[in-house]
Amino acid sequence: MVDTDKQRIMDIVDEKKDEFIAASDHIWETPETRFTVPKSVEQHYQLLEKEGFKIQKGVGGMDYAYIATYGSGKPEIGITGEYDALGNSSQEAGNPKRKPVVDGGPGQACGHNLLGMGAVGAAVAIKTFMEEKGMPGTIKLFGCPAEESGYGKAFLARAGVFDGLDAVFTWHPQDVGGMVACATLAVMQANFSFKGIAAHASSAPEQGRDALDAATLMTVGVQFLREHVIEEARIHYAYLDSGGESANVVHPTAKLYFFVRAPKLSQAKDIYERVVNIAKGAALMTGTEMSIDFDSACADYLPNHPLTEMMDKNLRLVGPLHLTDEEEKFERALTSNNAPSIKQNVIARNKAAFPEKSDEEIKRISEAGVCPEISPIVYTTSTKGIGSTDVGDVSWCAPTAQFAYACEPQGCSPHTWEWVANGKSSVAHKGLINSCKILALTIYDALTDPELLKQAHDAWVKDLNGEHYESVIPPETQPHG
Repeated sequence: MVDTDKQRIMDIVDEKKDEFIAASDHIWETPETRFTVPKSVEQHYQLLEKEGFKIQKGVGGMDYAYIATYGSGKPEIGITGEYDALGNSSQEAGNPKRKPVVDGGPGQACGHNLLGMGAVGAAVAIKTFMEEKGMPGTIKLFGCPAEESGYGKAFLARAGVFDGLDAVFTWHPQDVGGMVACATLAVMQANFSFKGIAAHASSAPEQGRDALDAATLMTVGVQFLREHVIEEARIHYAYLDSGGESANVVHPTAKLYFFVRAPKLSQAKDIYERVVNIAKGAALMTGTEMSIDFDSACADYLPNHPLTEMMDKNLRLVGPLHLTDEEEKFERALTSNNAPSIKQNVIARNKAAFPEKSDEEIKRISEAGVCPEISPIVYTTSTKGIGSTDVGDVSWCAPTAQFAYACEPQGCSPHTWEWVANGKSSVAHKGLINSCKILALTIYDALTDPELLKQAHDAWVKDLNGEHYESVIPPETQPHG
């Protein structure tokens, strides 16, 4: 039997769901990347202003970051939402075959149109309920651009906007449902530019100083470094400038974009400093000049156990998606693009998640277009197969919990065109609305259970282990791009 208050919260979401779905679809249709997301954030503003939230725009030095607030006093509950897209992932909606809308264009390949509007929907629903009941407390919705690369939440954390919150909640679309209870990798990223001297590569090579040589030597040096860093570390890069298209010119410029990841921010910082020394050495060897444009960084994630366990109860109360035959057919068409090895990985993942189930049940689960089961909570510090998220910075500033909701094609990785194709489907819409409910129900629990918040705070202090959040983004580095 569902609690009367919780049923009312879910009913509010259903009453307003068409607005949330329409806004999510608009964001899908205008994909924007990094910090320049005016069209995407406008959908948030329109809904929140209509609902009477006070909106502070341009927070943390970012034009399109915001804080939408309702209520006053304690407790103060935060929600984070995202809306940025990814480059070179454009795809026609509803098409299970690769067909970009714009060749090389951006697309919502990580479901942030759903993620952000799920946060908005939850904030609207709980605000409406609080008004009806005259409940005390403060709701703060944080609009966060650039999760995919620039890490907007890290800049917000540097500005101190999460300090003093009693709890923070968020979610993410995924191809499997369950609580995010694992650690993530901290990351530091920067651009390394080399400036040389141009010359004719045949008649006067001695007059030149080759920036491309310097960049190449840097990447070679990093390859040797890999043998001497911790196993969990990841270092990857891209050439942003390879010096031009002429082979008979000593290249006067070259530019590399580096990511350095490790389980802890302190570890990533140490490895990053070694990468910087390699860049200095490459410049010294080639007689070129090297400069660094630090881009951003984000911390590892600290899952708060009491909040995670409470959120898990609401995830199971709402439950997984129930698809129509037509919806299942579409999702299976998307999963048919998966290689045989990926399909085997899905089976292995489901066996590990549900060891009590028979082989026949595992086969049924693994062949479904969207995973029909909710995974149990597994707390782990292992970062194998894990990426990075700026929710990590939030978790160092306040007790934080997040869940993944299965509304993406099973086995299809985030950052793929299949997720873009799915982004306006009825399956994605169902996932959006259910996630609004899960978030809103969890916020209700936080507002009405002081003991839960005390346990969450105590667990958070213990997890910090005497450390405190300190941004590694240099003060002079501002959000850009």
